[in-house]
Amino acid sequence: MRKFRLAALAMLFIFSVKAQEKQILTSDSVQLYVNVKGKGIPCLYIHGGPGSGSYWMEKFFGDYLEQHFQMVYLDQRGVGRSSSPADKNFSLERIVADFEEVREALGIKQWLTLGHSFGGILQMAYTEQFPASTRGMLMLNCTLSMAESFCNSWIPRASEFLGMEKPAACPDEPNEILAKMITLIQGLRGKDIMWKMSVALAENEHKLDATYSEIPNWNNDFAAVALGMEEFWRDFRKQTVQVKIPVLFFYGHSDWMIGPEHYKGIAFPHMMLRSSNVGHLPFLESRADLEKAISEFLKKYKL
Repeated sequence: MRKFRLAALAMLFIFSVKAQEKQILTSDSVQLYVNVKGKGIPCLYIHGGPGSGSYWMEKFFGDYLEQHFQMVYLDQRGVGRSSSPADKNFSLERIVADFEEVREALGIKQWLTLGHSFGGILQMAYTEQFPASTRGMLMLNCTLSMAESFCNSWIPRASEFLGMEKPAACPDEPNEILAKMITLIQGLRGKDIMWKMSVALAENEHKLDATYSEIPNWNNDFAAVALGMEEFWRDFRKQTVQVKIPVLFFYGHSDWMIGPEHYKGIAFPHMMLRSSNVGHLPFLESRADLEKAISEFLKKYKL
């Protein structure tokens, strides 16, 4: 009898673990992959990339996050384990509408959002469009203006790594900035030093890249088009003064992807500003600093 009960409990545990993974159907018939894990205040992870997916945050930092939050790991439309829209609608408005539909489907009244990198753009658009849904934002190495990050940090640092006497000129238009970056990326990859843009040690970049092979049939549709869409190049820095919820803004002193001085143009009224001697991936480079910042943020704002 005891063995039967143990077996039944084991089966219940297996079922509950599997039940955390969900496919949520949006109003325009996109299947969104969602994984809900942990206990605490609900928190939506808004990944960057564009198109990086939610898996590596869950894998490398989930053990900490899930002790403090009910984490909602979401692969955005056209990314990873989620499907793509039949009408190819990857607009900013539609993506943030997905976030709201996921919240409603999960029966969550309010949540926090945790963004990384390009995810900061999406966090700002979501808070702007659905202000009542978010209690606070955690921004980890986020950009709120891609043009500023690319022109004042990414392009100058890439030029330096390539040994150029002076930084490559930064054009005015997003498509021209992107074309300039593609040329520099080719040079960085040719010298096998692309990793220097985001981390101090190549092994950390390799750890992250290896996670993509763990998921079969990875969807790259959004990544293929996102940077070519002008709406994602909107500068949200001026809107920060209007955001009244608590915000943790965490940045790295050697994060050349975003820029170690990007924070200077950001003015959230209730902001906790924290930094660390890290690049773009603090959860792989200095977990202690990142954990301390998040814990202080939760305590200060009683979240």
